[in-house]
Amino acid sequence: MLKGKAAIVTGSTSGIGRGIAHALAGQGVNIMLNGFADAATVDTVKGEITKFGVKVEYNAADVTKPDQIAAMVDATVKAFGSCDVVVNNAGIQFVAPIDKFPLDKWDAVIATNLSSAFYSTRYVLPIMRGKKWGRIINIASAHGLVASEDKVAYVSAKHGIVGMTKVTALETAGSGITCNSICPGWVLTPLVQKQIDAMAAEDKLSEDQAKLKLLSEKQPSKQFVTPEQIGGLVVFLCSDAADQITGAHLSIDGGWTAQ
Repeated sequence: MLKGKAAIVTGSTSGIGRGIAHALAGQGVNIMLNGFADAATVDTVKGEITKFGVKVEYNAADVTKPDQIAAMVDATVKAFGSCDVVVNNAGIQFVAPIDKFPLDKWDAVIATNLSSAFYSTRYVLPIMRGKKWGRIINIASAHGLVASEDKVAYVSAKHGIVGMTKVTALETAGSGITCNSICPGWVLTPLVQKQIDAMAAEDKLSEDQAKLKLLSEKQPSKQFVTPEQIGGLVVFLCSDAADQITGAHLSIDGGWTAQ
């Protein structure tokens, strides 16, 4: 069903976004990659995608800039003839107590993790309405449903993503367009690896000990969610079986938010 459709996946040069791009390409979806990466990394990821026999392009849009997102949507339509799926995945993190949280870091996290999803949704909806079909999938987080200390900007942004998802679903209900958010727990991405490295250094732990400590604090399964598992959920949400799933927040977190 998805063969020949086109998708934008933000933050797809590494981590979760890269796994999602692979999963969609495996279903015959043409991919517009996006994210900050050097030329060698971009070429590597493009090579991975082309092995699926689909078209792939890369757009370096800064997702905090609405005009650049608009241009990326236009470039996707020009390259592939449409823009059927958007996965809002780009994200950054900064950790500090509220009273010490740098103002510029607050602005950056909110812009990257929340405002970017609004911009892309705003620009793709007219295209999807014209085709009477579309899938908007927002990568939120377990932190879109629960909170942790020292992550005020990230938690606020991810809660905002869950709320935006619900509004988008209501405004598109019955149109052939769905909007859902996926709420992963700990995924072993470069972003999380930095937290593991910091924990290992601070607590004088081995990398494996730091990983187990990180998981044990939140994730009862004590296993990382994988980008491939998230990619599989994205593919399902794009399928006919998910036509009536909209406005949902789907946890994939090893039991984190069941506690």
